[in-house]
Amino acid sequence: MAPSSLTGFFTPRGWGLLAAGAVALLGAAALGREDLLALAVLLICLPLLAAATLRLVKPGFQVDRSFAPPLVETGTAATVTLSIRGRPASVSLIREGLPLRFGASPVFRFPPEGGAETGTGSYRYRLRSGRRGLYSIGPVTAEFLDPFGLAKTVHTLGGTNQLAVAPAPRDLPPAPIVGPAGTDGSSPSRRRGTPSEDDVTTREYRYGDPMRRVHWAATARHGELMVRQEEPVTAPTASILLDQRRPAYGSPGAFGADDGGLLTSEAFEWAVSAVISSAVFFAESGYAVRFTDELFRPGLSRSPSAVDADERLFHGADGLQDLAEGLAALGLADPAQVTGGPAPAAPFGDLLLDGLSAGRSPGPLLVVAGRISAAEAAALAPAARYSAQPMVLMVSDRPAEQRQAQRILHEAGWSTVAVGPGTPVPAAWSLLHAGNTPEPSPAAARSAARPVRSAPSTGAGRGSK
Repeated sequence: MAPSSLTGFFTPRGWGLLAAGAVALLGAAALGREDLLALAVLLICLPLLAAATLRLVKPGFQVDRSFAPPLVETGTAATVTLSIRGRPASVSLIREGLPLRFGASPVFRFPPEGGAETGTGSYRYRLRSGRRGLYSIGPVTAEFLDPFGLAKTVHTLGGTNQLAVAPAPRDLPPAPIVGPAGTDGSSPSRRRGTPSEDDVTTREYRYGDPMRRVHWAATARHGELMVRQEEPVTAPTASILLDQRRPAYGSPGAFGADDGGLLTSEAFEWAVSAVISSAVFFAESGYAVRFTDELFRPGLSRSPSAVDADERLFHGADGLQDLAEGLAALGLADPAQVTGGPAPAAPFGDLLLDGLSAGRSPGPLLVVAGRISAAEAAALAPAARYSAQPMVLMVSDRPAEQRQAQRILHEAGWSTVAVGPGTPVPAAWSLLHAGNTPEPSPAAARSAARPVRSAPSTGAGRGSK
């Protein structure tokens, strides 16, 4: 970042010398004094030389930045540690680069007191965001002075680091969850989602494995880094499907240019909050969580913050953290970005039915969607036969317009509720389990009695797609 005009090149002392040089030059011309001419040249050249040196010679600095915690939830503060190493010729002012939503950028003096000899400085400040997203923090800009304090310039130091702000889960009220027992014969129970020693195996650390998955007890036994590899075969699966189509959520827009252009809307933010809240609920009830979109593709395939964009199945506390991190920067799918090629598949159609029919354990199925047309509801309706507890949460600015879609789904055996984005997620969850849906028709019983199409197991595990 460079000064915008000539006035940014010189300090008041530098301007004073330039003014004195100009006066001496006029005196030399009027009096014909060569000594005044030499003084004028010296006074004018010193600030100019200092400014040129600062502009041409960029000081060498190393900037490191870390976040604690590495993944922060909305409304929770993250502590940023900024470490700078270098040897400036004088005291400098450094400014951290922040997106506008975080407010004024912090300014520090470098080197700090006691750091002049080592040329190092460590600074801490806190950031808090009420919106999820993937935010670029940095770079640092520093204002440098020459040793004589005559000129100044601004240099950019270091690069940027990405701070992921994940949606915070809401505490959902207790609700009956039905589903099959696990393959070990146990039934799901309301418990924390952290896997026990019996739920995990270990393997050698591989490059790229998150350090949070290191199994320290196994590492101590083997004398080398070992990471947890959860065994999903002991847990049934709850499926969450998030409709990510832009037309289903009204007129979305980016929440400011500083957030990376996240395409979202108030209704979609509600839907994302419902996804992470229900995922935590299912995990604490003993389920692994499968997360997909309306075409049964991996739900985080378009998220730049995803740990593994191809992952569908999430297990335990680590899986929930990976899911939350992926949801941090998940935006709506914009149809305008799809040009050429074959026509897109119909949402809630055969791809979804084929994926659900191949599932091993037909546990709860929760569909979180925006507006659903009657035709889309008819396409989704048969999916109820592949779940022990099919549920649909619809969020729309006009939830009353969803009554026809609700009726179609309810006749097929779904529990449904349509709410506006102003309805708290826990309240919508209570309505969903309180049976606040259209009156069922006699076809509901016949739909519930349909035989489930069998399909060979596709296997399960972290990495099953």
